[in-house]
Amino acid sequence: MSLKQTPLYKMHQKYGGKIIDFGGWALPVQFTGIIKEHHMVRQKAGLFDVSHMGEISITGPEALEFTRYLVTNDVKQLQDNQIIYTPMCYPDGGIVDDLLVYKISSENILLVVNAANLDKDFAWIKEHAFSGVEVENLSDSYAQLAVQGPEAERILQKRSDTDLGSIKFFWFKPNVKIAGVQCLVSRTGYTGEDGFEIYVSPDKAAYLWEKILETGGEDITPIGLGARDTLRFEAKLPLYGQEMDKNITPLEAGLGYFVKLQDDDFIGKEALAKQKQANPERVLVEFEMVDKGIPRSHYQVEKDGINIGWVTTGAHAPTLKKAIGLALIKQQYNQPGEEIDIIIRNKAVKARIARGIFYSKNTKSK
Repeated sequence: MSLKQTPLYKMHQKYGGKIIDFGGWALPVQFTGIIKEHHMVRQKAGLFDVSHMGEISITGPEALEFTRYLVTNDVKQLQDNQIIYTPMCYPDGGIVDDLLVYKISSENILLVVNAANLDKDFAWIKEHAFSGVEVENLSDSYAQLAVQGPEAERILQKRSDTDLGSIKFFWFKPNVKIAGVQCLVSRTGYTGEDGFEIYVSPDKAAYLWEKILETGGEDITPIGLGARDTLRFEAKLPLYGQEMDKNITPLEAGLGYFVKLQDDDFIGKEALAKQKQANPERVLVEFEMVDKGIPRSHYQVEKDGINIGWVTTGAHAPTLKKAIGLALIKQQYNQPGEEIDIIIRNKAVKARIARGIFYSKNTKSK
């Protein structure tokens, strides 16, 4: 089966991207090297192709009501041009996906979903749609570029007449020109740094990619999937398929803040309310390695020889210069300061449960 290509595939080739199969997509894992790219985003700016993400529109008089029924967070509090992060759950509380909800108006909602979950999400949403609500997969209508890092606003501002500083964290503007191209620009980010997402017609994506790199010069570089993952992990941003999935609830995954159980009904509400009352049996914890070793996803976690859970994500954090991880473990073992064992190649390697060890985000949320 041939891999799907984004509208920026030729740019990846031109700029020396090392292409891999990422869930059926041909995408660059790196350009100049994962660590180098990681530091570039933390210190200056990076340009990402995130065109593989899915976009689903919900329109009609009941669009907002239906979206509220689909997701755990309270989308009804949103103002026009505001964005919210939310899990979308099954009736048993397991997670279908985590996504961003863009409120264009009460009758026009845009959902941005994970690429690997697009078909599943679209089918799930269609299956539960209220009458009079139209659900459309618009993914082929959008290319998506992300510019992330402390220099992101300065670089993009050179190419835009819109005051980008006026776009607040988790807000967007629908009619922004970047290098003369009409775009929707939002400010959310998946790196722990300030930055923007640019939604643009696929035929304009390569032109915009070149213009942004040209404008930023030495202060910006293309970034691959490798650094995208180390950046998001270091800032403790969750990933579907690791920190959460159909067998892990938002309460277990540390996403309880995004589950609003009062007032409105939504899919999974009853199961999540019961779990909250009983206290989840499992919890996501931070840990740092005491002994030498890199924890990886799905490595088993033990305490005194007893299996208590598994690593969801682990890595050497380039900015923090240490090996850290997240693990889903039995609630009773969640004691900060306690030592646990990560099983690396059949050997117990010591780690310590901790709190507050991840990278402090430099977003514009304050």
